[in-house]
Amino acid sequence: MIIWAIAVAACAYQALAMVACARFRAKAVSRPRPLARISHQPGETSLDAAGTSACATGLEDRLSCSARGAGSQPAASRLVGTPSFPASILKPVHGLDEGLAPAIESHSKLDGEYELLCGVRSLNDPAAALIARFPRARVIECRTQTPNGKVGTLIDLAREACHDVLIVNDADIRVHPDYLRRVTAHLRDPEVGLVTCLYRADGSTLAARFEALGVACDFAPSVLLGWLLGMQEFAGGSTLAFRRADLDRIGGFETIADYLADDYQLGRRLRALGLKCVLSEAIVSTHLGGGWREVWAHQVRWARTIRVSNFAGYVTLPITFATVWAIVAAFAGNWIAAAGLLGVRIIMALEAGWATMGSRDVRRLWFLIPLRDLFAAAVWAAGLLGRAVTWRGQRLQIDSEGRIRC
Repeated sequence: MIIWAIAVAACAYQALAMVACARFRAKAVSRPRPLARISHQPGETSLDAAGTSACATGLEDRLSCSARGAGSQPAASRLVGTPSFPASILKPVHGLDEGLAPAIESHSKLDGEYELLCGVRSLNDPAAALIARFPRARVIECRTQTPNGKVGTLIDLAREACHDVLIVNDADIRVHPDYLRRVTAHLRDPEVGLVTCLYRADGSTLAARFEALGVACDFAPSVLLGWLLGMQEFAGGSTLAFRRADLDRIGGFETIADYLADDYQLGRRLRALGLKCVLSEAIVSTHLGGGWREVWAHQVRWARTIRVSNFAGYVTLPITFATVWAIVAAFAGNWIAAAGLLGVRIIMALEAGWATMGSRDVRRLWFLIPLRDLFAAAVWAAGLLGRAVTWRGQRLQIDSEGRIRC
């Protein structure tokens, strides 16, 4: 009975994840009508009032309306087709890697009015010379010292930014020309404080491609299922779009300078203001590299960061390990449950990774998904204990709240 109960719960998770992926995909291809100007209520921050706004669509608005039983079309969904407003893109850069040049190039071809500010810790960083080859980008030497060096860079970049909408994304993030319009759309709604994106990973080594399977087949569907169930926990370094005024209300980047998971902490503080964190339908891309040791270190760092940031969510992750429970069922002699679990898992992985995220690695390496699931279970176990992580070549200790302890 216990095995059947676990099998049913694991299958239910996989099935709900498929529903979430299908709804996201349907939303991404829809073409809703343009939105008339949203009124600004007293005491609320409005991009129209600040002279900065944008447009895109939003899965989470439809899902939250469904949860509330509302029948009206989400405001953000009606924004598609309106022009984007000025934005400052803040991109912290640390060293030269394979994905940097394509990322800067993609940001140099965006539609709309914007500035691209790339922060380095020293102008002697080889990345500075590469970025300088792109006229659209501006290199800024950042000197503010913080436990999280990335946040110190963001503090200096925010001081240099001239627009009221700020967009933060990681150094190797690649985007499409309509990125600004899609990402900043929700910020026209004064109840929205943060917009984030899913990301698709492209690996340059077998180990990196193996890691990318997890991004497409585990991480992305879990985020989409969270939005389906009305959760707004995810705020990723792939994209963080918000108003400068709201950043000032939480005390600026300085308030998150001690935390390793700066993206999660930013989202948490903006939600504490009563603002919503929403998911754009835009999918950005990132580059992964390194060997098996680097992949393991990266995954364990991520796991331990999640554990100290959201312990309740972390301890429930094993229900998603369908392959593990399929093996348990097989050893118990319940071959029907084992086959059913494994079959549903493969279908969900293809639905999420191939049909929704468009990952070429999922299409080519789908047969490795069960092995990737076992790897994820091992990472989860390693992340359950310990507070040491490797980040940017440094060995760091984090406390129970996720702060970096030097």
